[in-house]
Amino acid sequence: MGAIARNIANKITTSGVFTSGAIANSSVTGITVLANASDGITLISSQTASNSASLSFTSGLTSTYKAYKFVLVNCHPRTDSVHFTFNLSTDGGSNYNVTKTTAYFTAYHDEADTATALTYNSTDDLAQSTAFQPIATGVGNGADESCSGSLILFNPSSTTYVKHFISNFDRYFSGDYAGNEFVAGYGNTTSAINAIQFKFASGNMDGTIYLYGIK
Repeated sequence: MGAIARNIANKITTSGVFTSGAIANSSVTGITVLANASDGITLISSQTASNSASLSFTSGLTSTYKAYKFVLVNCHPRTDSVHFTFNLSTDGGSNYNVTKTTAYFTAYHDEADTATALTYNSTDDLAQSTAFQPIATGVGNGADESCSGSLILFNPSSTTYVKHFISNFDRYFSGDYAGNEFVAGYGNTTSAINAIQFKFASGNMDGTIYLYGIK
């Protein structure tokens, strides 16, 4: 047995598995496909609004994944000081009216360093309501103002459990405030959720939304 073959053989266990010393951590070259190297999140689709009334995802929410993550980038209202909202659908987007119960808290700080707070927002939470749920409040329509964040929807295809969600947004408030907002709750239905819509409470919007499946 040559020296190279002997060196390789010494790095394989009796059951045919490479030992940790068999793999150098300095570089990998010449590989075009690396199996099972996913980081656990898969981009399904994306949509971009340009002076649009809303953005709706009517496909992609299936039983393939147990959790779905929406990443929303620079959602900008054409109307000043408006809430950014979402709602769920069980009929493919014909109606967005799932009953929801939610909890909402926010932290904010203004640019002048004169106003700060960490508070529960009882005005914008819901209690068994079919209304659109705010997830960023009072977003300004200035040229540099918008909101960005994420929303995770858990097991939307379940026909056993209610549909939990968690969202976290940062928004540039119309009065020159930074606001970090947290909303969590559930769609109180055991029907499968198969569509979701995002929009501002009034006026049109710009922005991009990405839909990911989480393994």
